[in-house]
Amino acid sequence: MELIKTHPLAVYLVLVNLSLFCLMGLDKLKARMDSWRISEKTLLLLGLAGGGIGGLAGQRLFHHKTRKKYFTVCFAVGALLATAAVLWVYLR
Repeated sequence: MELIKTHPLAVYLVLVNLSLFCLMGLDKLKARMDSWRISEKTLLLLGLAGGGIGGLAGQRLFHHKTRKKYFTVCFAVGALLATAAVLWVYLR
């Protein structure tokens, strides 16, 4: 049986989105426990690095960072950049 070959970009985007989604949930938990937090810079950079969909999903599911509009904007820009990268790779 032949293995399905996946593009490294697809693997990267899945990993970065899952990571940001999990970090959003962890940061929300830490906020409720009044414990050590994940820096906003880390969350924003992962969002811009292609994890926007995971960040937006984390915002919705965990109701976290929803009052800070720059998170929503940053995650949306990251999602658009990831989509553009995928289209560029697969349609060229």
